[in-house]
Amino acid sequence: MNNIQLESVLNELLSPHQIKDYCPNGLQVEGKSEVKKIITGVTACQALIDRAISEQADALLVHHGFFWKGEPAEIRGMKYRRIKALIENGINLYAYHLPLDVHPTLGNNAKLAELLDIEVLGGLEEGNPNSVAIYGQLAQPLSGEELAARLSITLHREPLHISDNAPQEIKTVGWCTGGGQDFIELAANKGLDAFISGEISERTVHISRELGIHYFSAGHHATERYGIKSLGDYLAEKNNLDVEFIDIDNPV
Repeated sequence: MNNIQLESVLNELLSPHQIKDYCPNGLQVEGKSEVKKIITGVTACQALIDRAISEQADALLVHHGFFWKGEPAEIRGMKYRRIKALIENGINLYAYHLPLDVHPTLGNNAKLAELLDIEVLGGLEEGNPNSVAIYGQLAQPLSGEELAARLSITLHREPLHISDNAPQEIKTVGWCTGGGQDFIELAANKGLDAFISGEISERTVHISRELGIHYFSAGHHATERYGIKSLGDYLAEKNNLDVEFIDIDNPV
């Protein structure tokens, strides 16, 4: 497949033009025109780029790419080495951030719901059809300890669980993969029993305690493995491309 055609396929699927983001979505670094082999992964770190080179990939498709809002514009140091490696090896870099988080079937939030057996009921951000945080209902009520254990087994990472003043039984859950801890107040105001995200801030603990809602910090990387993998699987199935997911370990 032509590299520009692949971007069009991804854009049609993920609709990045509908979402205000902190980085450009789509083809961030142009490489060879013909794409046959794609490596997918969470973040375009040097280790993942090196694996793409060793696998003789034509493209790298990630959730966390480059050129974030507020970062220095200069291409030097670590950024230079990463981009240089991509260009010298003709590897196209495609990145989709929030559009991948919110996709209703392939996205990070949707895949986490599948893994945890949660029925999606809607978005937490009222009036926003592309709400980054969503909420739903567990198939069967769980205690806080039981949900923590399910997260640990499913994501292969023990979550940090804040449960002071929270209900004994969890029926309703809000969640936002990655760095979505500040949506906890929306979840509490909606009367949900628990909120799950990838990260935690110092303030999150106090909010959880004072608003009486369970909070689970389950890992930014751990909660965002599954969207990019499912996107790659979709491309392989629908477009007859050779796609391989590579998980670069990250404990955070």
